[in-house]
Amino acid sequence: MSNRVGQSSVWNNRQKQMPWDKLIHVKKSPVASTRRYHHIGIPTTERREGERLIQHHATFVSGYETSAYGIEWMRFEPEAPVPELVRTVPHVAFEVDDLSAEIAGKEILIAPNSPSPGVTVAFIVENGAPVEFLQIDKK
Repeated sequence: MSNRVGQSSVWNNRQKQMPWDKLIHVKKSPVASTRRYHHIGIPTTERREGERLIQHHATFVSGYETSAYGIEWMRFEPEAPVPELVRTVPHVAFEVDDLSAEIAGKEILIAPNSPSPGVTVAFIVENGAPVEFLQIDKK
């Protein structure tokens, strides 16, 4: 146990010597302040309890409604019109106020579409990974 205390002291001293803003480079964006974490989508090939079908996408989703951390499982039918990158690589999703501004100039993976009433989504590729943006109608 004393070893952990010693490690903690070393960590606290290191924090004082190296401020986080110098350790981690955060890329600033003119629209970054409008991004809010929404969920992480994890592809799976296994059926999961509580799945619901997004019919026109031939995709089953589950878990988001019951996850404290926004974990959403996604299972795709063979005919799902979804790029291989989304089928195989987890994605992070952000709610945004202006979807058009967020995706402007980006590599579009899935063009803006509406998977459910009042929600418009789009996917981009960022550093080889899929990123989803959701614009939710607040009416």
